[in-house]
Amino acid sequence: MGSGGWSRRRFVGALAGGAAAAALPACDDAPEPAATPAPEPETGTSASREARRPSGPRPLYLGTYTSAEGGGKGIGLATYDAATGRITGSGTVTGVGDPSYLALHPDRRTLYAVDERDDGAVTAVRLADRKVLGSRGTGGAAPCHLSVHPGGRWLLSANYGSGSVAVHPIDASGTLGERTDLVRHTTPPPGPGQEGPHAHQFVTSPDGGHVLAVDLGTDTVYTYRLDDKAGTLSEAGQAQTRPGAGPRHLTFHPGGRYAYLANEVDNTVAVCSYDPASGRVEVGEAQSTGTGSGTSYPAQILVTADGRYAYLANRGHNSLTRYAVEADGARLRLLGTVPVGGDFPRQIAFSPEGTLLFAANQKSSTVTVFHVDGANGGLRRAGEAFPSPVAVCALPL
Repeated sequence: MGSGGWSRRRFVGALAGGAAAAALPACDDAPEPAATPAPEPETGTSASREARRPSGPRPLYLGTYTSAEGGGKGIGLATYDAATGRITGSGTVTGVGDPSYLALHPDRRTLYAVDERDDGAVTAVRLADRKVLGSRGTGGAAPCHLSVHPGGRWLLSANYGSGSVAVHPIDASGTLGERTDLVRHTTPPPGPGQEGPHAHQFVTSPDGGHVLAVDLGTDTVYTYRLDDKAGTLSEAGQAQTRPGAGPRHLTFHPGGRYAYLANEVDNTVAVCSYDPASGRVEVGEAQSTGTGSGTSYPAQILVTADGRYAYLANRGHNSLTRYAVEADGARLRLLGTVPVGGDFPRQIAFSPEGTLLFAANQKSSTVTVFHVDGANGGLRRAGEAFPSPVAVCALPL
């Protein structure tokens, strides 16, 4: 498949001018990354969250498109203040092409990035000295998402352009080995308006028993079993959305029995049930994003660690939708929308303590930050937007 099948994903709407993009200093000028303790369990009270909030600068890694006009030079390096949310740029890891999505190894020593190009690859970066440890081909076009299996031995990636998912081994140093499996989504046939499969996400279920792939092109969530010794996949089930929904991103409730699916094409979300024993997923009824009529290109959905609130990034509406999570995860109640303060929020992420929410705004080349109220789920802007070239991913540690 040529690049035409995935150009819509990268460039929905025209990119804003690159004038807003700030050049970051070279990697050699950046300070060593600060040590990041693992977060304590969430208690659900804002007071306890404030007590656990760390002091001093925290690492922030930024994904971009290096081949886009006004894009970055690699993986952006920055720090943020966990109390104020203020971001300060500190450098760039060069030598990684189109690192549009980032993920951290469970031991927090290695960062992984997709190389979202026709000849797709995944790259490992050692965080101690920011050395690029090498890249491995994903066997497909335009990988747009990756995650590390909880055991830390396997890297999972999704090839949007070719509609396939890949598995790579991770050795003790964090370096990637040659691909151990590649599965293309051949059934069901593409949904309305789609010319083929478009794998958009590949993640592990909370119980660790299954890995799930969300495919926008086939309107399907695929469940696989991962052989933890061989790194191979066996399909365990398929769950179809309504035709033309265009599912993009799925996030589990911390209880592990429900998940929330953002549908890019028909501007909806859906509550899904999940059976840990079988891996079976059932997609519920489509629900409103609160953004009105038309397509707002919902992107990513997050759930707070206490399972009480969910947030959805709406790229066309330039907003964040807030939901109250009810019935132990089985229901979403729309609370309203909040302006994101940027253009085209492609990805959102919580700080480890859940007290801050970061939004990477692709067209405005900015990252905006919000304080998260643990008591009522409210969002409050944390100062001015941080300029970052074609910001498509923010990973705060």
